[in-house]
Amino acid sequence: MDLQSLTTESALPESTDLDRMPVADLLALMNAEDHKAPAAVAAALPQIVRAVELIVAARVRGGRLIYLGAGTSGRLGLLDAVECPPTFGTEPGDVVGLIAGGRQAAGTAVEGAEDDPLLGAEDLRRIDLRAVDVVVGLTASGRTPYVLGGLDHATSVGASTVSVACNTGALVSSHADVAIELATGPEVLTGSTRLKAGTAQKLVCNMLSTAAMVQSGKVFGNLMVDVRPTNAKLVDRARRIVAIAAGADADTAAAALDAAGGEVKVAVVMLLATCPRQTAIDRLTRADGRVRLAVDGL
Repeated sequence: MDLQSLTTESALPESTDLDRMPVADLLALMNAEDHKAPAAVAAALPQIVRAVELIVAARVRGGRLIYLGAGTSGRLGLLDAVECPPTFGTEPGDVVGLIAGGRQAAGTAVEGAEDDPLLGAEDLRRIDLRAVDVVVGLTASGRTPYVLGGLDHATSVGASTVSVACNTGALVSSHADVAIELATGPEVLTGSTRLKAGTAQKLVCNMLSTAAMVQSGKVFGNLMVDVRPTNAKLVDRARRIVAIAAGADADTAAAALDAAGGEVKVAVVMLLATCPRQTAIDRLTRADGRVRLAVDGL
């Protein structure tokens, strides 16, 4: 499938006179088109569910979630990956973002890197891709060679694969175990898939990591109980999380968090199960890190 036949490369009739539109009209059009992103994601929810199930199963086996993409798509994967340690307390290597051209491509375009399928495979070999891992290939066009090559390599080593494209009938869909196709349509600025196609991909990344971490016991209720309080803002948030989770006042929550060595989960279990730090740790270990089970004494 050549580029000109892709809907993401097609011209949007409503924006033909974009350069002559009053700013208010231009922004209203962009806003209207942006609304199509969540609708496209909603239509793909069954496939997103299957992708989350693959990621959760991989994490149980000690596998990683690995995003693979070029340009905007690659940067979105990187963004999701780097946010997981502070949000969910994961190790830096648990969720990985790979971008064509390497880390320098996150801030500066590396021309031509996305056109080589061997580079995608090479980047996965470099991080020692294993059969227990899941590789999510992000490509708005659905035909980026870097992503295709990476997914094919992942399949060859037995890893699970997911593709995320913004065209239906995308080439990349035949290279993945689970194909997520987001019909976002033409962009207001023709071919600029950093717009609603990028928004739709970001929404999917949000879902994949958040739902997988919820299912992995990284959340209690709707609270980030594995958050790492590494700065003043996060310390304050951690105290508030302990207070809400345990129904405690601010001073009690702060004292429990200090006694727990800054570990939110431990502090919550200490308060809810009325137990000392080591007992809370033991309960969490037996409960595989799940606060509800730990409080129930499993």
